[in-house]
Parts: sequence; C-alpha cells; structure tokens
Amino acid sequence: MKTMYVYILKCSDNSYYVGVTNDLEMRFEQHQQGIITSCYTFKRRPLEIVYYELFDGPNSAIAFEKKLKGWSKAKKEALINSNWVRLKELSECKNFTNYKIQMDALRLRSV
Repeated sequence: MKTMYVYILKCSDNSYYVGVTNDLEMRFEQHQQGIITSCYTFKRRPLEIVYYELFDGPNSAIAFEKKLKGWSKAKKEALINSNWVRLKELSECKNFTNYKIQMDALRLRSV
C-alpha cells in the first residue's frame, strides 16, 4: 500500500486549502514556490501546514479530502485544534428533520 497524506494549509489570507499527496514535503514546497500558478494557494503565500493525516492508500485519502473540502472553516479549525467537542457540535444536524430538534419542539408545544 502506498502511504498518502491529506493535509490542510493555512494561507496568508487566513483561508484554508485542503489537498492530498503521497509526498507531503515535496507538495508543500511546490505550493510555497508557486510552481502551479493556477493553484488556489499561488496568490495566498506564504503557507503553513496546520494539519495532516496519514492513509494507507489513495481511495480512503481522497474520500477524506473530499469530505474536508465540504466542511466549514469553523469545522476545519476544530479539527486542526483537536477540539473534538466543538467538532461534534458543528457536525450535528440542525434542521427540523433532526430527531432532537423535533423532540424539543414537541416539548415546547406541550408547555
């Protein structure tokens, strides 16, 4: 199995870039040097690696990368800071289809 990394870079404008690679050091250098001018990070240098995770193969790494790309900035920051309580809060469904919210609404109606 080939080791893969999913990583988060913090950009100079305080935004985050999520990527996947099999060579984290080389890919970070490419971002820092601006080798790919069309890349999101090109105009947002300097960059800082703020999070990475190892995977045993490309399929699981790519799946996790896609998942992270859909997350809010707050959720990414909770992951970066290992704030598992906040990450759980941000991951909870907050629309009316959520069982907890429906139960709270029923309790309020019965008061």
